[in-house]
Amino acid sequence: MPAYSIAVLRPTFPLHEDALTYVERVQATFEPYGGRFLVHGEPGEWIEGEALGFVVVVEFPDLARARAWYRSPAYQELLPLRTRHIPGSLLFVEGVGPDYDAARTAAAFRAAAAGGSADGA
Repeated sequence: MPAYSIAVLRPTFPLHEDALTYVERVQATFEPYGGRFLVHGEPGEWIEGEALGFVVVVEFPDLARARAWYRSPAYQELLPLRTRHIPGSLLFVEGVGPDYDAARTAAAFRAAAAGGSADGA
């Protein structure tokens, strides 16, 4: 199942030299894990809620490889160049398969609310 690394970053411009080095080198750290940019540094069109920052989405073949990339020595060496100069948040999330049905998820939530289990959500 594909997994995604989603970051919402709040850079200040001009970017610090360390942050620019991070941007130049980060792609090489996730490519060995099958990662690829889907969105990189776009401010987006926030249509609900407040604008939270610039969005970065990297797709990985699965959650295990996303985690392995994040924990890799190559990325851990590079990470402080970003975190010291660009505040933000990062999460990993699994995608859904081709047979996903939102109605089943809603049914599981209804069952959980009625005292059942939300398994299968």
